[in-house]
Amino acid sequence: MAARKIETDTPELRARWGGWTFTDANREKADWHIRKYPEGRQKSAVMPLLDLAQRQVGEETQTQGWLPLPVMEYIADYLDMPVIRVLEVATFYTMYNLEPVGKFHVQVCGTTPCMLRGSDDLIEACKARGMKKGHVSDDGLWSFTEVECMGNCATAPMVQINDDNYEDLTAERLDTILDALAAGEQPKTGTQEPGRHTSEPAGGPTTLKEMVDANHDYRSEW
Repeated sequence: MAARKIETDTPELRARWGGWTFTDANREKADWHIRKYPEGRQKSAVMPLLDLAQRQVGEETQTQGWLPLPVMEYIADYLDMPVIRVLEVATFYTMYNLEPVGKFHVQVCGTTPCMLRGSDDLIEACKARGMKKGHVSDDGLWSFTEVECMGNCATAPMVQINDDNYEDLTAERLDTILDALAAGEQPKTGTQEPGRHTSEPAGGPTTLKEMVDANHDYRSEW
């Protein structure tokens, strides 16, 4: 499943990221997050600040973003908290990337509902493009991770690519999405099942049909 190994701390890493700071715009956002918390609880802003940092690194590297150790040290200093506390958060939540990733981070759910509906085929489609767990593809476009449930069981199988979910997938549908992303296009997010809008039953509702277009009072029919 998801690898939680921190990128090795090297002189090259320090040379690239040792002087990293928030941009002025992100510093304003960081301070806004910090002000949400009562006095003495500012360290609770560590999660949104790590997310801001990862997104800024992504903009600087033209990738989905990750958290080099010097960047996490900067967040620790910004919040006046021990670095180990920041590391505890960053290593626990898989939303934070601890190693370099590609422009598109493809996260395939392999938990039971998705597995039963074909996630193995999605993983094979990713491998066919040269994606490997914990590696960036040679063209810099793709990173691949197999993850646990992401809460879209009713529209399984699904993948998350950067900030977007794609559901009701087949290998062919996933290939179409990946082709579009590689071409610089934004494919339709959410369910890929024709005629389906969210997680309603395939083929349309079988009960409470009058509720589709307007609120209907069923009490007189009970």
